[in-house]
This record gives sequence, C-alpha cells and structure tokens, in this order.
Amino acid sequence: MKRTTIYLPLLLGIALAAGFYFGNHFSQPAGSDRSIRLLPQSPGGKLDNILRYIERDYVDTVDPRMLENHAIKSMLEDLDPHSQYITAEEFDEVNDPLLGSFEGIGISFRIEKDTITVINPVKGGPSEKVGIMAGDRIVIIDDSLVAGVNITNRDAMRKLKGKRGTQVSVDVYRRGVTGLSKYVITRDIIPTYSLDVAYMAGEKTGYIRLNKFSATTHEEFVKAAKKLKSEGMEKLILDLRGNAGGYLKAATDISDEFLGDGKLIVYTQGKNRPRSFAFASRKGLLEQEEVVVLIDEGSASASEIVAGALQDNDRGTIIGRRSFGKGLVQEQMAMNDGSALRLTVARYYTPTGRSIQKPYDKDFMKYHHESIDRYMNGETQSADSVPVVDTLKYTTPGGKTVYGGGGIMPDVYVPLTPDSSLVYFNRLANMGMIFQFAFDYSDANRQMLNRFKNFDDFDTKFRVSESMFNELVAYAQSKGVEPHRESLESSRRHINTLMKAYIARNVFDDAGFYPVYQRIDPMMDKAFETLGVSVKPNRE
Repeated sequence: MKRTTIYLPLLLGIALAAGFYFGNHFSQPAGSDRSIRLLPQSPGGKLDNILRYIERDYVDTVDPRMLENHAIKSMLEDLDPHSQYITAEEFDEVNDPLLGSFEGIGISFRIEKDTITVINPVKGGPSEKVGIMAGDRIVIIDDSLVAGVNITNRDAMRKLKGKRGTQVSVDVYRRGVTGLSKYVITRDIIPTYSLDVAYMAGEKTGYIRLNKFSATTHEEFVKAAKKLKSEGMEKLILDLRGNAGGYLKAATDISDEFLGDGKLIVYTQGKNRPRSFAFASRKGLLEQEEVVVLIDEGSASASEIVAGALQDNDRGTIIGRRSFGKGLVQEQMAMNDGSALRLTVARYYTPTGRSIQKPYDKDFMKYHHESIDRYMNGETQSADSVPVVDTLKYTTPGGKTVYGGGGIMPDVYVPLTPDSSLVYFNRLANMGMIFQFAFDYSDANRQMLNRFKNFDDFDTKFRVSESMFNELVAYAQSKGVEPHRESLESSRRHINTLMKAYIARNVFDDAGFYPVYQRIDPMMDKAFETLGVSVKPNRE
C-alpha cells in the first residue's frame, strides 16, 4: 500500500481545517477588526438609521433623498399595486388631472420632429389671447432652445406650466411667416375636461365619452346630458373605454343619475375602515333613458364602479371586454416637504357583493401589463377564454348572473377579431402611419381646413380623395410598408374614415374625431344593435 494512501484521510482533514481558517480569516472586511460593529442608533426607526449610516459612511457620495424615495416606493409596491408614493416634483403632475384645472399657458401639443407643435390653443386661454395658433412650432422658451434638443413631453410641460400671473416668453415658427415671432404669455388657470365629447350619435341616441373621473366630472356630465336631452335623446351610450378612474365620489354621483332613490351604488370595507355604503339619493337625470356602457381592459376603478352599479341593479347593458380589475380604495396623505402618500385602505364592492380586484402576486410589471397575457391566452378574441370562478358567482335582482374575481365582465362581449380583409388597414393604423399622414396633411392645409364653419360643415363637404389615399399608400411604402394586394381595396373605407377622423381632430379636437370614427368602431356597432337604433349616414 502506498504511503500517500495511508495518510490521505489525515491530509484531507488538515486541508479542510485550513480551508475553514483561511476562509473565515479572509472573509473579514478589509481594514476591520474581527468583531461585528453595531449599527449606530439614533431617534427614528431602523430605516432612518440605515439611511443615516449610508450617508455618513458609504464609500461614495450618495443622494439620501433619492435612496429614501426608492425605499418607500419599493416598500409600497410590495404591499399592493396601487399604494403610491408621490414625490414633491411629481405632485402637481399626478394630481392636476383630477382637480379639473391647472396653471399654465393653455395649449394642447405634441412633440413632432423634435419640436413642440401646437395642436390647438385652449379657447379663451392665455395662449389664444396673445395669438398662438394651431400648427405653431415653439422653438425657444425663456431664451432656452427647445427645438432639436430631444425635449420630452414632461420637460416641455414643466417649462410651460407655472403659477397663475407669472409670465413666459416663447419664440414661435409659423408656416408662411419669415423668422420667429416672440409672444409673452401670462399664465392662468386652465380647465381640464374629463368629458371628451357629447353628441347625438344616432336616432334619439346620445353619446358621452369620459376619459377620467375628476372633481368636475359630474358637473360636466350633467351639463352634457341636459343638452342631449334637449336635442331629443331617449337612449345613451356611455363610453368608459380606457378610463382608468379617479375620484370615488365622481363615480357615485354619476351612477346616482341613472338609479332610483335608495339603490345601492357601491360599498367599501377595510381592516381599519368599517363598511361604508353609497346609495342613490336624489331624482336622477337619466333614470328613464335606456343606457349601454362601453368598457374594455383599460377601464378601471371608478369606471368599474359605474359599470358594476348599473349592471348589478339591472339598469343598463355593459358592452365590450372584461375591465381592468382595480377594486382598491386609496387615501392620500400630504407630507411636509410637498410629497404625498396614497395608501390602500379598503376594497370596494358592487351592489351584489362582488370584489372585482384582480389577484396580485407581487409582480408589479406583470400586474399592470396583464392585457398582454389576455391577448396571448385568447381572452380578447373570445369570451370563452375569460377565466370564470364559479365560487364567485352572484345574481342580480333581475336574475342575471355576474362574476367577481377580476374586473367587470360585460353582458355583451365584443372581441378583438382579426379580420383578414383588413390586414393592410390594421398594419397602417397600428404603426401610426395614418395618424402621421393626417397630421402632416392638416399642417400643410390648415388655411383651407379653417374655412369650414364648424364640424357639420366639414363632415358634409370634406372627402378623402383618391389622390390622398394614393399619397398615403406611397408614404407607407417609403417607410417600408408595402401595399397588401389582397386587402388594399377592402381596407379603403376604414383607411379613409380614420384619416378623415384624424384630420377632423386636428381642426375640431375630439368633437371632430369621434363622430367620424364611430362609423368603423365595432363596439359602437354593437351598441346601436343592442339599442335597436339607426345611425347617421356614413358620409365617406
């Protein structure tokens, strides 16, 4: 037997002991002693002590405020997907849309070819008063160049918004005018509207579209509904697609307009919040009118309260696709430094007792992008693919079966059905080709478009010509989208209608877009069919 074999166990034992010794010895932090140092304690909790320790002893310079903000945001994301920390810098940007107004110069704009391009000035606002016009390019703001420098929407808004009474100077390029024109604008209070448009969409049928539920939503809604009733409205299409919600009170006030006195609208309850009920309390403006509500995967929170209240009270027909599924209530607490905390304190429940909050597995990004999963698993193409939990089945007073567990399921499902005859249209629309072409056309022909007295005049007289259609096809081809031979002609009507709708928006805002777009909108077709009404003739 070899000597190495005899001593092998002993050698292995020595090597193992040496490994433990050297591993423990060299794993100590360089320059430290062998004992564990206690974290210095001072007034405040563990988080405060850790932040102070990092700020004082970390190897490099750190921004303690940034660390604190990141720690708070990460902590809240772990609680639920809707509790939120709002920094002082973000506060106005987050809250202004829900207040119904902000302080600024009063324009709608988009960044076009790296330049702030005015879509439309707010009527009666400070920009219109000094002469700013649709199509103007803002090149300089307060002596700072903002064109050709990759400015973002957020940066542009921060430069243009400001306290009421303060001034901002802008240098503007206008097509047909040599050089730049300087305007000094005095900022003022600018209203923001949650109602995109209200008009008579069909025979005795009104249409109202809400983009959010803000402090002024109920007032806007009532004003629009009264106007439509004066025009003969007996049926209403309420469009809440893409409406991510807002104030709970705005949702209950609007629901109240449809429901009889004493009807339950919604109730909320949390561990530290007793059950609280909201009932219809007054004579509603629309208690007799037939109503359908349009929803989709972007309809959330307050939108779901309205849809759930009408569905559970057998008051209206819900049309579309399953809503987002946000059934959590937040309260906002202000901080001394101008920041704020929105904390989830309760869940809300529809009148039948449904909680429509969808599950959350701590994956923040997956939760907010669940619409992709819905598309991949076939739900957006077929109602049969919608997950239904039998244990969360409820029955309305009228005997209709409804489900909880994640969003409002519509009474009439309208899938995203791929139409092989519209392949070319879908490609151009989804790539933004029609939108861009319409913008460029409007910009180049604004003088002609401004001659139309109003939208009805435009809608009656304006046609998308054969040459415009061919120019769009050539434009798309120059961008790498070849004409799709099989669907080119079958796509023509949809292309022309959407092009006209975008041009109308550039001149008349949403009041021009939606009346045209409804002619190729499948959900609107289903709404008209459900209500049993005829629609205005297609002028394309």
